[in-house]
Amino acid sequence: MKRKLATIAVRGGLNSDEQYGCVVPPIHLSSTYNFADFNQPRAHDYSRRGNPTRDIAQAALAELEGGSRAVLTSSGMSAIHLVCTVLLKPGDLLVAPHDCYGGSYRLFDSLSRRGAYRVLFIDQGDEKALAEAMAQNPKLVLIESPSNPLLRVVDIEKICQAAHQAGALTVVDNTFLSPILQQPISLGADIVIHSCTKYLNGHSDVVAGVVITKDDELGVEMAWWANNIGVTAAAFDSYLLLRGLRTLAPRMRQQQINADAVVAYLQQQPQVKKLYHPSLPDNQGHEIACKQQSGFGAMLSFELAGDEQTMRRFLAALDLFTLAESLGGVESLISHAATMTHAGMVEEARKAAGISDSLLRISVGIEDSEDLIADLEQAFRASA
Repeated sequence: MKRKLATIAVRGGLNSDEQYGCVVPPIHLSSTYNFADFNQPRAHDYSRRGNPTRDIAQAALAELEGGSRAVLTSSGMSAIHLVCTVLLKPGDLLVAPHDCYGGSYRLFDSLSRRGAYRVLFIDQGDEKALAEAMAQNPKLVLIESPSNPLLRVVDIEKICQAAHQAGALTVVDNTFLSPILQQPISLGADIVIHSCTKYLNGHSDVVAGVVITKDDELGVEMAWWANNIGVTAAAFDSYLLLRGLRTLAPRMRQQQINADAVVAYLQQQPQVKKLYHPSLPDNQGHEIACKQQSGFGAMLSFELAGDEQTMRRFLAALDLFTLAESLGGVESLISHAATMTHAGMVEEARKAAGISDSLLRISVGIEDSEDLIADLEQAFRASA
């Protein structure tokens, strides 16, 4: 019987301990493992290559995404870097969204300048730009949907089909929605990546990433390279991630309920010039989101009316929304894209992507939505 996603998230690794019968799998902190005899390694020999705790977390993540194999890495950025290391050589072309996460943009831009590979940033919602990019025979196409921070949605299935016709592999960053709300492999993706720091862990106390492959052979190659360059996740981080994963479904459910309430409030707020959330009919890709997502998520962004001083007063007045980077935790966060998450993009690139200096991004937590709205209300009053 195929189990539901919430069940998979909760049950990962339970009752797997054969020594003591622990319901919750124990954490294995050992860095090294003895050999059974000369030239006879056991299942694990060194924790950079393999660790029992990481094995369990990887299996749970692969099952959640409907993939063949998962490789847990030390961060979301190391997951992206691992994919590019394995699949791209000098001269190969990577096609990436022009409005992708600032850290991803910085990585691609800096490595392309060093000749590691070529990169082309495009608006993947523009059919002409996409067709022109595919005509250049890319090796890898990165899809980020919804995008960070403007929540633009693109047709994953359509882009995957175009990429495959051009001979490229596709990798989808599914961090904003998690496997609970979107299943990129079922839409044609070859690889799914996450910053596990975000929704998968959900408690802002782990930095980790994951690469999940549709193809087992490619997954084996990813694991080999992860060990080779030393980007695998630590045992304790794997343990915390697995613990956070067990509440993924109810957390996502409550965060979405809260986000819907906050979106409804911000729609009526005169100091909000523009609001971005996939649930809104005027949001880029809203109809696509209705088709390929099972929910609209708990990330939103908005343009604040006023100047920098207005922004400073608004942020300083907030109590329940913490001014901080990251997202997906149980606590609500707010960030200023231009000076925080996307500071690594030059101003011209931010403008081309539509990321203005007045843009604020919110990660809605699981606090009471009435309290969150009251906090926003008093901050708007203080900034006026």
